[in-house]
Amino acid sequence: MKAGKMGRGGLSRALLVLMLCACLGIAGCAGAQRQHGGGQGRAVTGGSVSFALPPGATPNWLLPISLPGFTASFNRAIRAELYVPLYLYSAASGTVGPDDAASAADPPSYAPDGRSVTITLKHLTWSDGNPLTSRDVEFWVNLARANKQSWAMYSSGLIPDNIVSFQALDEHSFTLHLDRAYNPDWFTANQLTRITPMPQRAWGRTGPDAPVSDADRTDAGAKQVFGHLVEQAKNLADYSTNPLWKVVNGPFTLASFSPSGHVVITRNPRYTGPDPAHLDTVTFLPFTSGSAEYNVLLAGGLDFGYLPTANLGQRPKLEALGYRIEPWAGWAITYAPYNFANPTLGAVFGQLYLRQAIQYAVNQPAIAEVIWRGTATPGYGPVPQDNDDRYLSEPQRANPYPFDPGRAGGLLAEHGWRPGGDGVLACAMPGTGPADCGAGIAAGTRLDLTILAESGSGETDGTMQVLKSELSKVGVGLSIKSQPLNSVLANSSSCTRGGGDCSWQLSYFGTQGSWYFEANPSGENLFATGASVNFGNYSSARADELITATTTGRSPDAMRDYSALLAERLPVVWLPNPPYQVSAIDAALRGVVQDPLGGLQPQRWYRTR
Repeated sequence: MKAGKMGRGGLSRALLVLMLCACLGIAGCAGAQRQHGGGQGRAVTGGSVSFALPPGATPNWLLPISLPGFTASFNRAIRAELYVPLYLYSAASGTVGPDDAASAADPPSYAPDGRSVTITLKHLTWSDGNPLTSRDVEFWVNLARANKQSWAMYSSGLIPDNIVSFQALDEHSFTLHLDRAYNPDWFTANQLTRITPMPQRAWGRTGPDAPVSDADRTDAGAKQVFGHLVEQAKNLADYSTNPLWKVVNGPFTLASFSPSGHVVITRNPRYTGPDPAHLDTVTFLPFTSGSAEYNVLLAGGLDFGYLPTANLGQRPKLEALGYRIEPWAGWAITYAPYNFANPTLGAVFGQLYLRQAIQYAVNQPAIAEVIWRGTATPGYGPVPQDNDDRYLSEPQRANPYPFDPGRAGGLLAEHGWRPGGDGVLACAMPGTGPADCGAGIAAGTRLDLTILAESGSGETDGTMQVLKSELSKVGVGLSIKSQPLNSVLANSSSCTRGGGDCSWQLSYFGTQGSWYFEANPSGENLFATGASVNFGNYSSARADELITATTTGRSPDAMRDYSALLAERLPVVWLPNPPYQVSAIDAALRGVVQDPLGGLQPQRWYRTR
């Protein structure tokens, strides 16, 4: 649309965007209204794009080593545009595989015995003029090793534990010596992807006034350096001005970062890699709810937004406004973890029959078809079911626990639970016999549960109400405590019985899928004993054996056996897996491929008008 040619309709939509931004508190979106659609199919240099963040989600971390509670997928997606990961995988091509252009290194070379891997870095340059070197990779390894207990993605025995030593061969090549032979495909996809080189010559300080040094080469020094970086990373208000975050090597650099979640990245003029940005600017906008986002979308205030399922009937209207509507399927599973360490109900959750009864009471067909309007896929186990099914076992595919309230109620009655005056079941038969409630459950213990659920989504609210209704019919009470996503994640952190705050009982953070897998959907992070994202402290020796077999062996049977085991053992409440979102994308915006692994790759987006 040429300047000076805005008609009455355009003027009213622009004013509507201004009013909506003011009312909804969306910083920086005023004046963002533009005409959508059209275009000549040819790439136009530069331009900007506004991108809607999930409801209630606010970016809150840039440091490539995340603390617990700071692991949301949008943090990682934004960070990958600033700091190029050692290896990045994508399913943008239709199959899951390495994204070479978005990776900092050439394909790895494994020794014949599988006990070491040699890697050569690409010729990338940090924005302060220093080249990317092996030392920047060693810096990440040193900090991760010394501070692994603080790293949200740490699982005992995995990276960095499985790296015995780091050997720099030259400025751009190095060898990682490993503690054992691993499946090379798994190690590259799920371990080397964890490494993000960091600018040691800019970040290698033990404090704000300390000089850059090799302090990270000792455990004590690495802890000091990491402590300094974490202190800076927690100060969101200073992200925009702190010179620390200005040293990047990705296709974009940080322009602004608001604690409210408004983030702007701009094209990095000093980027030297093979995947430069076409756009000048990408703005990430936060929204308190899906309905708030939809109002701005409808007014033309977004270039890349999403259509809440309650508004799917408005698709023709949005298409007429110049948007194309495309579901974004995820390489993910959705679930609600039990807190097996909860002091009140941990022993209750430890009973398989109880978990079976709850799963039988989950009306997945109603949630998927009614609440999600057919866009969600019922999920029955620990590997994705709505994309590549090569890892899927027959038991998981067949659904061991179809919706059956009668069977749910029968299981609870058979194990000594009786209704109280309010209809909520209480343990009337304490003990460990076949007709008793089970070990550690005291007489009078009530099945009155509380679930933390992320706020801002009508679909999540509806899912919780269906759960509450169906559980009440079998004598299980459910109170719903809604919080922003970051709060749910922070308040659902794993704990030990008798230590720390273990008060949460159930948790749901699955509005856009609970867990997006790396290329290999193994369970070392989710369900291995002591795993970093095993929020509920589930533990099974057999599951641990199968997880180890998937990471060290090459037989696909181990993954399918793992799928079958946890579909039957129920470490969590399995729930329908929604699409990441149903996207509404400006028809004049091209180069967008909705990656099931959750990546954005905005450097490849371009305008045709």
